[in-house]
Amino acid sequence: MTHRATFTLEAEAFAFLTTAAGNNRSAYINQLLKQEKQRQLEAALVQANQEEAENAAYQDELADWEKTLAGKSAESGPHSNRAS
Repeated sequence: MTHRATFTLEAEAFAFLTTAAGNNRSAYINQLLKQEKQRQLEAALVQANQEEAENAAYQDELADWEKTLAGKSAESGPHSNRAS
């Protein structure tokens, strides 16, 4: 689905758009917006990861889960079903 939008650009911005985008300004602007959306998502993920890394309680719980999963992995490893 597509939508039409009307907006005002300063002369310098319009000149750049015309030079950079050529005849397909819509495709160029769509690509810029998709890139910005991706950039913002990546920034939000980095921020969330930083917050988790700084949260001692979360790190303790994560360590407990890692120990639990490592123990289960060792119990069900590739050699666990072999006869002695």
